[in-house]
Amino acid sequence: MDLGKAGRQWKVIRSNLDMYALVLPGLAFLLVFKYTPMYGILIAFQDFNIFSGIGGSEWVGLNQFEKLIRSEEFYQVLTNTLLISLYKIVILFPIPIVLALLLNEVRRMFFKRAIQTIIYLPHFLSWVIISGLFINILSPTSGIVNGLIKWLGGEPISFLSDNDFFRSILVFTAGWKEIGWNAIIFIAAIASIEQEQYEAAAIDGAGRIRQMISVSLPGMLPTIVLMFILRIGSLLEAGTEQILTMYNPLVYETGDVIGTFVYRMGLGQQDYSFSTAVGLFNSVVGFLLIVTGNMLSRKFLKRSIW
Repeated sequence: MDLGKAGRQWKVIRSNLDMYALVLPGLAFLLVFKYTPMYGILIAFQDFNIFSGIGGSEWVGLNQFEKLIRSEEFYQVLTNTLLISLYKIVILFPIPIVLALLLNEVRRMFFKRAIQTIIYLPHFLSWVIISGLFINILSPTSGIVNGLIKWLGGEPISFLSDNDFFRSILVFTAGWKEIGWNAIIFIAAIASIEQEQYEAAAIDGAGRIRQMISVSLPGMLPTIVLMFILRIGSLLEAGTEQILTMYNPLVYETGDVIGTFVYRMGLGQQDYSFSTAVGLFNSVVGFLLIVTGNMLSRKFLKRSIW
């Protein structure tokens, strides 16, 4: 009986060989660029020497992780990472949802498509371009913002060198770049809702706002849960590429995050073992956050990724 089942499965595979062939490049990409580099995790347990390589470097066990726990600088970096990520979640996560609900109510298709195009275009700009743009806008000597401040009688502010402003700038620029793109995802979720539900709500006397609350939001909930779980999983990422292109030593106190810390320790000070230990810590915590978020969502919302 088992042989018969295996035979049927093999018959299905043979009849869909073209589909499996399409999957092979993706599997090869994952194997070469995602799984093969995991061999480098061994560096976190060594006193790695770039000339001796992984095979010839001294094995030190958990020494790098003990160094991590004792490092006061790391705790400051961890605090910065959590604060910046939480600011981005609390402030930026709800905005695309509201924007998608509002755009769904626009009836003029030309106007609706024009707004969608304008708000998601920044997503396709690299952080190098965006940081250069905002460095010029916020320049204390020639920037538009400081020009307005001086015109109003104030003193110019060095925004990108001031710890009081740097986190706010990170949140604002991240929102400017990604809110429109995230809104498109939620608009697609709304588009999958059956129109009969809106018609039934209208017959029951529900206005547009009530339809948004009672029809659109519940229909978006699976997508919202999925996006939120994925966002929780990247809690310790905090936008490394963004911060690398915008920060400087004057704002390390509030802007240095785990990703930039790994970059500075690994490439700047060539402490590869310690930076690998920090990166492994980051990955393990991110994995645990995704699993925990999925478990809590399944328990309380009856929805989950798996």
